[in-house]
Amino acid sequence: MTLFERLADYSRSGALPMHMPGHKRNVGAFPWLAGLGGGVDITEIEGFDNLNDPRGVFLELGRRLAALRGAEESIPLVGGSTLGILSSVRAVLGRGGGLLMARGSHMSLYHASELCGAEVRYLLPDVHPVLGCWGPVEPGDVEAALASWPEAGLVAVTSPTYEGVISDIAAISEVCHRHGLPLLVDGAHGAHLGFEGFPECPTRLGADIVVESLHKTLPSLTGTAALHMRGGLVDRDDVRRNVRLLQTSSPSYILSASIEGCVDFLEREGNTASRRWREALDAFYGAVRDLERLKVREDWGFPLHDPSKIVISCAGTDLEGHAFAGLLRERWGVELEMASPRYALAMTGMGDTGESLGRLASALRGADGLAGSAPTKALPGRVKLPERRLQIPEALKFEAEPVPTAAAVGRVLGEYLWEYPPGSPLIVPGETADEDIIGHVLGAADIKSERGMAPEYIFCLRGY
Repeated sequence: MTLFERLADYSRSGALPMHMPGHKRNVGAFPWLAGLGGGVDITEIEGFDNLNDPRGVFLELGRRLAALRGAEESIPLVGGSTLGILSSVRAVLGRGGGLLMARGSHMSLYHASELCGAEVRYLLPDVHPVLGCWGPVEPGDVEAALASWPEAGLVAVTSPTYEGVISDIAAISEVCHRHGLPLLVDGAHGAHLGFEGFPECPTRLGADIVVESLHKTLPSLTGTAALHMRGGLVDRDDVRRNVRLLQTSSPSYILSASIEGCVDFLEREGNTASRRWREALDAFYGAVRDLERLKVREDWGFPLHDPSKIVISCAGTDLEGHAFAGLLRERWGVELEMASPRYALAMTGMGDTGESLGRLASALRGADGLAGSAPTKALPGRVKLPERRLQIPEALKFEAEPVPTAAAVGRVLGEYLWEYPPGSPLIVPGETADEDIIGHVLGAADIKSERGMAPEYIFCLRGY
């Protein structure tokens, strides 16, 4: 009997719930909860195991996840990949360690560095000359960085990226292990990798810790994720302890049942479903191959790419990415995942079909007919980072003040400025804003700040 079936049986049993939650499964009195699973919503009671102290169904769920992903141990999470990232980094680095990570990493890795008071150094992949997104992390760059920084305690890369760029995890793992260091892969967008028709998953390629968001591409509810471990370079007891420390002490049984249902489905039909998905993607790419102005490519020249991330280039057209996304929304009812100045991203998942992807292809053909041409120029292949005056944990100890953004050139920031989505930083606390960064902030539509005053004001360190 599945966890969901057990929850449903218990709800029908007539047991008097003199325990949390306060709605008492009384969806008649609170009808908005009926469609949200309120009728089977419980707390930790006898017979239902505890996600933070798994001994029964949740212990078995972890074992099943590990078998699916080629891990030696897996932990189901209801706090998203963010929980897995924070727990993993804190377990490995403790206080004050060295974190080598890709600059385009998700905000959760930056927040993890704060929790640990870590010194951070960056891997800088090439930038795609048309799209402007980060390319793959190169194993040679990891080797060079570790050779020059023996104090590093952990290497972290994102694979696949938001745009589907996949790094050579097998080669990077080999480099890390030669230096005696574990490799953490933020695989939040790659829980489907390893199934038929898609590249291999990083757990099977040598990564020591892999964190995946089940909800992003698989049939599971938002906020569900998994943390996978293998090898002997990571203290798994410490990882588990940090998950307990950082995860809510009242984990949702509805979300947990969603993970179990996803695992049930993948065990029965994972490769069949992924094959159907891949066939639908192949048909989609064929249908948009001959667009005249918009460009859609399956790999965009990257050595490894996840085809489920559909990157649509607007470069060379008179449509800026956000305007293009707005056009698709208003004319064809298509809501894209994200947009940037030169491209937009359609995120597909195991729930997509030939029909849904055919509808997207039709909308793109329509938008292509409306787009005009415009000059564009290639972007520089390498990014120059802002000058760093302080490490992030040091900068956050100082008092910060709001400064009109246009007047912030030359000032040291006291907050992050994120390009969101995908949630990677334009500049971080302790770095100095230059004219290019300030111009980007003033002209961009997707800049977020932690204090919520950008783009009009940004917080800078007083006295810097």
